[in-house]
Amino acid sequence: MTITHHLTDQILLAHAGGALSEAFGLVVAAHLSMCDDCRARLGAFEAVGGAILETCGTVPVDDGGLAATFARIDAADRRTAPAPRRARGPLPGPIADYIGGGLDDVRWKPAGMGVRQAVLCTAEGATARLLHIPAGVAVPDHGHRGLEMTLVLRGAFRDEGMRFGPGDVEIADAATEHTPVAEHGADCICLAATDAPLRFNAFLPRIAQSFLRI
Repeated sequence: MTITHHLTDQILLAHAGGALSEAFGLVVAAHLSMCDDCRARLGAFEAVGGAILETCGTVPVDDGGLAATFARIDAADRRTAPAPRRARGPLPGPIADYIGGGLDDVRWKPAGMGVRQAVLCTAEGATARLLHIPAGVAVPDHGHRGLEMTLVLRGAFRDEGMRFGPGDVEIADAATEHTPVAEHGADCICLAATDAPLRFNAFLPRIAQSFLRI
C-alpha cells in the first residue's frame, strides 16, 4: 500500500499534545496504524516533547491529586472503553474497536444517492462517521464551515485532480469547495471527522442535512 497524502505536522503535534477531539483523534490513530511515515514523525515530536518536559521545573500538587486522577480514568474506562476486537476485513484496529468488529458489524443508514453512513459514538466537539460511497458516485458539491479529515479505508476517490486511496487522508477547511467522486470499479469506504456542518450548494442536500447529521 502506497500512501501519498499524509497528516500535517500541525495535526501530529496536536495529537501528540492531546489537543485533538475524540473524533479527529480516531482518524489520526487509524491513519497512524496504516502509515509508517507519520508514525515515525509522531515519534520524533513525542521525543522532543519529552525532552522539553525534562527541562521544566516542578510545581506542588495536592496530596490527593494522583488518586483523583486514577479515579477519573477508571470511571471513564467503565463508561466508554470498547471491548477489544480483532479487525475483520480492511478496518484498522482503532476503528474496529469502535464498532466492535468488521464491516459486517457496521449499522449503515442511507444518506442519499446510494451513499450510506454510520455515525460513531464519540465525545462532543466533532463527529466521526463511516461512509460507504458506491463506485462512480459523487458526493454532492459542498464547502466547509470548519475542519474535515477523511481517511480512505477501501477503494479510492478523486477530488480536484488528486487521487486518494487506502491510507490517504484528505484535509479540507473553510476555504475548500469540492465534489469528491468514488472511482469506478470498487465502492469507497472512508472514515470522516468534522467539527462543523458541511455547506451544501444544492437545495436537496441542504434539506436532508439536519436529518443526516452532516
